[in-house]
Amino acid sequence: MRTRLLPLLIVLMAAVLLALGIPLAVSLATAKQQQVVVDRIDDTARFAALAQYVTDRSAGAPADGTSERRETLQRELDRYHEVYGIRAGVFERGCKVEREAECGAMAAAPRRWTVPEAGGGLDAYGEALLGRRSHDPKQVWPWERGRLVVASPVVRDGDVVAVVVTDSPTDRMRSATLRGWLVIAAGLVAAMLLAVGAALRLTGWVLKPVRDLDATAHDIATGRLKSRVPVAGGPPEFRRLARSFNEMAHNVEEVLEQQRAFVADASHQLRNPLAALLLRIDLLALELPSDNEEIASVRAEGKRLAQVLDDLLDLALAEHAEADLALTDIGELAAERVAAWGPVAESKGVRLLGDCPPTTAWADPIALSSALDAVIDNALKFTPEGQDVSVTVSADGEVSTVVVADSGPGLGEEELGRIGDRFWRSPGHQNIKGSGLGLSISRALLAAGGGSIAYAHHEPQGLKVTVTVPRSGPLA
Repeated sequence: MRTRLLPLLIVLMAAVLLALGIPLAVSLATAKQQQVVVDRIDDTARFAALAQYVTDRSAGAPADGTSERRETLQRELDRYHEVYGIRAGVFERGCKVEREAECGAMAAAPRRWTVPEAGGGLDAYGEALLGRRSHDPKQVWPWERGRLVVASPVVRDGDVVAVVVTDSPTDRMRSATLRGWLVIAAGLVAAMLLAVGAALRLTGWVLKPVRDLDATAHDIATGRLKSRVPVAGGPPEFRRLARSFNEMAHNVEEVLEQQRAFVADASHQLRNPLAALLLRIDLLALELPSDNEEIASVRAEGKRLAQVLDDLLDLALAEHAEADLALTDIGELAAERVAAWGPVAESKGVRLLGDCPPTTAWADPIALSSALDAVIDNALKFTPEGQDVSVTVSADGEVSTVVVADSGPGLGEEELGRIGDRFWRSPGHQNIKGSGLGLSISRALLAAGGGSIAYAHHEPQGLKVTVTVPRSGPLA
């Protein structure tokens, strides 16, 4: 779940940061250019004041004074161009800017420079002739090599007599903008890293109760009914869910405990009357002919009922008992069970084969022995005379396995899904003696110690039962 939630949070945070960062970057570029444009407006205003003084031909002004003022204006423009690298010029009204020779610039730096066509120079010149400052130039981005052209009118006696034009390079401005963008990008990356770290912590905090709930549900499903979800930590909704789940688990445990107690008590209470009934049947049999089929049938059914009660009691005890786990040599234990069941197999004409190399695992030796007894007994029941039953022990990573394979008739796919259910027996094997509880008892015994039992087809014929126990020790 975390792998699905975390990318979604990261995408949302990235979208938010981009939504903030892109306008900030655009605003920075606009501010840098606006600062340059304002400086050029101030410069053109200063040069316009000088040009206005040059064009002043009021009465009494000497003719050579105009020439000196023009030279002063030219020196100011030359110094300005030399210091700042900005081209500037004062062009008289009526100047045909598209033809430099006819422009008649009052003063320009560099000399003979005319209004540029690039960067909207002609449009700016035309706007200034109308008596207003030119509009701000279009935005120049760091990847462009544009120039900023600003024009201001020179007004005397209410008439526009000349136009001041400046043509600024944008290298410094674009470099400053790019540096600002790098700072913004670094800030966005840092903010993204912090956001990812916060998202990791947040998802961990939010999903930890879910992981605890999942682990506890798995424990309960595998038979550890006393497992509970920690209530501390996580959002309030998950804490309420944890408390509700614990209450549900407690109620389920109580119901199952009552069920186990009922089965155990009923089995125990019924055994004495049944034993007395069997005794009376035996006494009655003494009064009747020895070949009386009815007495033999009643005695057989009574013994079968006694076996069912014993198995029910064993099942109730198996589901209630706590596993006494110990580091056990599974190979040695399986070899002992093979040896113990050897005479039974020999009496039925079945070959019981064991391949039990030493391998250790954590198990309850008594519970595992009982489970293997039930599995081997089941295999010997259904294996025809002259066939084999094999018991193979192996270790595979974190688990050790004991595989019991027979050569019996086997089971169908639907029957494999039901094997191990209480009182269930295959419809085709109803004539085989048994109560249908042996494998259920085995599963309960194994589940108490963290083990499991699985069933599959054994090729070419028969049933393969795999008993699995963990190799890692129990958690402290």
